Amino acid sequence: MALIELHGVSKTYKQPEGSVHALKNVDLQIEKSDIFGIIGMSGAGKSTLVRCLNFLERPTEGEILIDGKNLADLSEKELRKQRSETGMIFQHFNLLMQKNVISNVCFPLRLLKVKRKEAEQRALDLLKLVGLEDKAKAYPAQLSGGQKQRVAIARALASSPKILLCDEATSALDPQTTESILQLLKEINREMGITIVIITHQMSVVQEACNKVAIIEDGQVAETGEVEKIFNAPQSKAGRRLIYGEGSEAIRKMESSNKMSVGKKVRIVFTRNSSFEPVIANMILHFRTPVNILRANTGNIGGVAKGDMILGLPEDIRLQEEMEQYLQDHGLEVQEVEKDV
Repeated sequence: MALIELHGVSKTYKQPEGSVHALKNVDLQIEKSDIFGIIGMSGAGKSTLVRCLNFLERPTEGEILIDGKNLADLSEKELRKQRSETGMIFQHFNLLMQKNVISNVCFPLRLLKVKRKEAEQRALDLLKLVGLEDKAKAYPAQLSGGQKQRVAIARALASSPKILLCDEATSALDPQTTESILQLLKEINREMGITIVIITHQMSVVQEACNKVAIIEDGQVAETGEVEKIFNAPQSKAGRRLIYGEGSEAIRKMESSNKMSVGKKVRIVFTRNSSFEPVIANMILHFRTPVNILRANTGNIGGVAKGDMILGLPEDIRLQEEMEQYLQDHGLEVQEVEKDV
């Protein structure tokens, strides 16, 4: 049994100009100790989904089960207890600006009627975990963005949750700080066994931190599975758009300006073995025909460096087929890039 289960979850908002279907028949399973990414562009429905996970928003239809318990069946008291087992961190930190760091971390413990001395010791332990034990008496205005998010993480962990929901938690941070926060989340997952759900619009965040992902588009799950498998061979158009990134738009602009001639576009994914061989250069020498490198990218997936390229092959169909076979024979994943991606 999965820790988190969604069965046919839909959410509709009634508005004067008509109904807005934020979620449509969403099915998901998140296993205990997963770092599970939920990714989509703005308006895809992912923030509504994360609010439904702890019943801050009640689904219009469908069921949400946490550890086998249907949230709709819980009383308000039981629901409050369930929410105390789910921590949340947000894009803009949501710290209490008039309280110092240790008071911010203690805040959920005071709501749970934990004794002051016990709460402060718990807060100090958590500040040490996130590397901010020397900032206990500082105020949020004195902290950097990354430090504020670390305080928010410590606060979310104060009630010893089983689940940590991260709603665009790194979107306001620079790339270096984002990486340090993701490393901290992975450490928390590894050391404490907490299941983490990361809501984001950045594929790089999913690739860096998550082991599984659901791609959301127009309120529906377009694709879900292990991050590495989806990176290697995305099956949905939404997945391909996210993984190909801005490069696909740049390619369309180049083609429309007639600055290049491409017969067929393919995406190749480098494995551990193929990354040590100059496959593209050798292929060009082998066929004595140039190819266009339209996009190249590298990323870290599950601690393993991976790379991909989008190539423009010659217009000769027979040559295209021979080149694709050459690439596959040398250990590369090869996928055609559709014109509408």
